[in-house]
Amino acid sequence: MKNKNLIKILLFFFILPTFSIKLKAQISENLVISAIPKKLYWENKPEKFSLKADVLTITAGEKTDMFRDPNVTYNTDNAPKLLFKPDANFVLSACIGHAFTNKWDGGALVLKCDSLNWIKFCFEKDYTGAKRVVSVVTKNISDDCNSVEIGAKKVYYKIAKADNVITLYYSINGIKWFLIRHLQFDFKTGFDVGFLAQSPTGTKCEVKFSEIKYQAVKIKDPYLGE
Repeated sequence: MKNKNLIKILLFFFILPTFSIKLKAQISENLVISAIPKKLYWENKPEKFSLKADVLTITAGEKTDMFRDPNVTYNTDNAPKLLFKPDANFVLSACIGHAFTNKWDGGALVLKCDSLNWIKFCFEKDYTGAKRVVSVVTKNISDDCNSVEIGAKKVYYKIAKADNVITLYYSINGIKWFLIRHLQFDFKTGFDVGFLAQSPTGTKCEVKFSEIKYQAVKIKDPYLGE
């Protein structure tokens, strides 16, 4: 009996520190993107991710999406998102790229107030197989706006907030920007912004976000994005 108690005591002192170290590592995990001076956090953890030299890679797992169907037959919000609380006015941009393996695979910049009010600005494989600039504005129910087709597997996206107005842009080279949408949005409940990956019909989608830029500025000209 004494030997059994001794073994229990030894196990307690050896196992507890190991458990504490693992727990601390999970709690203190701190992702930092140098261009974003804000605390980043996950909403719906990805299958895997990496952050190296400010290149963020998010792998979305099977049947991951963020959409509220106008026909009210499909409502889901399980896509992995790396988010942060931005300034009242801001501009966020990034180069988004992925392999376009499955229908509706996509990477996006996302702005979220709550589960019923959000904007997803997505580079996705559309229903025809094309690489498409797609924007989804959700105010209880989502719309689904399919815009320009892109030849390459990566493109630059930008989202700008000026008071209660949101403007979405895309660019082939990150220099010359084209306006996709310009709209009012209600921010009464506060909001977060960040990066999303999705694979609604596939088993996974690995999305790379590079050349990430963030500015706490209010644009003056929505057509120039400056």
